[in-house]
Amino acid sequence: MFTNFANVWTPVGVASKLKLKPLSMQLAGEMLVFFRDKAGYAAALIDRCPHRGVALSMGTVNGAGCLECPFHGWAFRGDGGCDHIPLSNVSEQNRQHYAATSLPVREIGGLLWVFTGQDPAGTEPELPLALHDPKWHTWVYESIWNTHWTRAMENMLDSVHVPFVHHRNFGAEMRKRIRKDSVLRTEIEPHPWGAAIRDDLDGEVSRRIVSWRRPNGMELQKPVPLGERRMHVYCVPLVGNRTRMILVNARNYRRGRLISMLLDRSNRRVVDEDRTIVESAQPPEVPPPGEELSVANDGPTLYFRRYYHRELRGSAATLVPVTRLDAPAATAVECEPSEIAHSDLLTPADASRSTSASTAGVSPRQRELGTGPDADNPA
Repeated sequence: MFTNFANVWTPVGVASKLKLKPLSMQLAGEMLVFFRDKAGYAAALIDRCPHRGVALSMGTVNGAGCLECPFHGWAFRGDGGCDHIPLSNVSEQNRQHYAATSLPVREIGGLLWVFTGQDPAGTEPELPLALHDPKWHTWVYESIWNTHWTRAMENMLDSVHVPFVHHRNFGAEMRKRIRKDSVLRTEIEPHPWGAAIRDDLDGEVSRRIVSWRRPNGMELQKPVPLGERRMHVYCVPLVGNRTRMILVNARNYRRGRLISMLLDRSNRRVVDEDRTIVESAQPPEVPPPGEELSVANDGPTLYFRRYYHRELRGSAATLVPVTRLDAPAATAVECEPSEIAHSDLLTPADASRSTSASTAGVSPRQRELGTGPDADNPA
C-alpha cells in the first residue's frame, strides 16, 4: 500500500471539510475515509470494510462515534476496532479479529495529516512554525494538478524559474536585475526535517528562504515591512499523475478580511502560473538525477531527486489492523455444528469435521475461505 510514498507524514486536505458525515479522500493510490468520533477527534481508516470490501465512506457515524458500514451495519471505532456486528453473537473478545485498518491521523494547522504506514515509532509530523503558532493567520487553498507529485515538488524548490514564469508579479524585480552574464548560486543547508535553500544572485544574497519540508512540502519565508509572510505548499499524490496542491498562506500582521483576500488571491495566482508549465513536463515523474541535463543551480531539485529515488521510490507499506496486533487468541465456537452448517452453508460432512476444529475457533470451511478465527455465527 502507498506505493512509492510509504511511511511518511503528509497533509491530505483541509480539516474544516470534515464535519458530521464521513469524508472520502485519496492518497498515493489508496482510498481513505475520515470521520469524527464522539469526542470530535478525527479518525482515518482504509475506505474498505473488512467484511465484504465496500466503501465505508458510504456509511454513517452513529451515536457512539463509530463508523457504520452501509452494507451490513458493522461499526468501527477510530482505531479500527469493531464495536458491533449486527444480527450476530460475536463476543467482544473475538470482535478484535474483525477490525478495519486505521492510520495515524493528526489535525494541525487547519489540515488533516496522515502517516502512510503503521508508524510503530510513534512519530509526529514536522510542522513549520506558522502552522501551529496562534500568532500567525492562515488561509488554505486547494487545487488538482495533472502531473506527478514529484514534478510539482521540485518546481517549488526551484528558484531559476521565478524571473521567467512569474515575471508579472513577485519575479519582476529579479528579472530586472538579470544581465547576460548574471549567475545564480544556491546554498543547501540540510536539516532533520529537510533542507533550507538560500539564493545568491551576482553576489547579493536573497532575503527569501525556501525550505523543503520532507517529503512533499515547501515553505517560503519572505520578510515584508509590516512583519513576515510565509507560503506553504504541499504536493500530495492522489493516483498516477494527479496531485492535490495544498497552499497555506500565513502572515503575522494585518488580519483584516480585505487584506487577507488580496494577499491570498495574489499567492494563489502565483501557484497557478506554475501549473501549465509543470503539467507539460515529460516524463511526468522525475527521473534519477543523472537522466536529465542539469547545471550547478539545479542543486535543490537534484537534492530532492536523490532523496526520492533513494528513500521513497519502491517503498510500500504493509498494514495490519491495530486491534488484531494485541488481540488474544479467538475462543472456541459457541454454537452447535448444525448451526454452523446452516449459517455458513457447510455440508453435513463439513459440519461434522468442524467439531474437531472448534477448539481453535475456526471451522474447516472458514479456514478454506480465510474468513477469520471467529466462528460465533458469522455475519
